[in-house]
Amino acid sequence: MGGRYTGIEMKVSLTVCMILCLTSIVHADQGKAVFFEPPYTPSACYGTQSYGNMVAGVSDTLWNNGRACGKSYRVKCIGGANEAPHPCKNGDTAVVKVVDYCKAGCQGIINLSKHAFSTIADPDAGIIQVEFNEV
Repeated sequence: MGGRYTGIEMKVSLTVCMILCLTSIVHADQGKAVFFEPPYTPSACYGTQSYGNMVAGVSDTLWNNGRACGKSYRVKCIGGANEAPHPCKNGDTAVVKVVDYCKAGCQGIINLSKHAFSTIADPDAGIIQVEFNEV
């Protein structure tokens, strides 16, 4: 039969591929995000070296003794975390690079640059619920 698949084998292969692909898409963590104003340097990870304006600081939850430095996350606003009505912007996402540590007292898991926050939500909200995954 040299390399030919039956209809059932093909369906099983496609089903397995679809499940594996969807598993990687569905997995996302959730938490609160806040923002910080520029300038975005100095930072805990890179000192005075700039990585642009799509950057973030992370709290202890993700910091891992500095091992978070340089990781990138895709972040999406999923709702408000205070009284602000409709803070999210149409399901937009932002990809940010971790460059800083959000010290004790940080209001969110991720402290986005104002530029990144503004991409996914109205800055007037101040704090939002987000979904995020490492990319």
